[in-house]
Amino acid sequence: MSAGDGSDSVTAYQTARGRDFPALRQFTVFLENRVGQLLEVVKRFEGTGIRICALSISDAAECAFVRFLVSDADRGREILERSGLAIIETDLIGVELPAGPQPLLRVCTALLQAELNIIQAYPLFVRPHGKPAVAIMVENIEFAMKTLHEKGFQILTEGDLDDNPINEP
Repeated sequence: MSAGDGSDSVTAYQTARGRDFPALRQFTVFLENRVGQLLEVVKRFEGTGIRICALSISDAAECAFVRFLVSDADRGREILERSGLAIIETDLIGVELPAGPQPLLRVCTALLQAELNIIQAYPLFVRPHGKPAVAIMVENIEFAMKTLHEKGFQILTEGDLDDNPINEP
């Protein structure tokens, strides 16, 4: 179930973590800035049934910050923790992009009108409900979700990431 389903309330249910909003969990890991480090992390998900649904890499002089969204956040966290990596867990909003020209412009405009700053944004590899989507980190996630919901945007849940199998070769 997604919060943008036409109901009157974004907070109609509670998540497994006791949250009353359906945030996506992003994991950030810090990797040494050298060849093969990303491959080593990605390989840890092989054979687990967990898919990487989004990825963002920020390069710094000595390290790289790698941000992941995975199809099963609880199991994904366990895998990353078992690997011995330092991880940071952050809540993001998943938003389906509406049909029509410049859908990201519509999302950004809605957040600007609410005076909400976008801190991070990147596309999802998966297409829940067959539509493109973006993951967004904002200053006030609850207010941003309420704003986007009121403007008619479809908010994604972690379940939406898990319900979208990727055809693997």
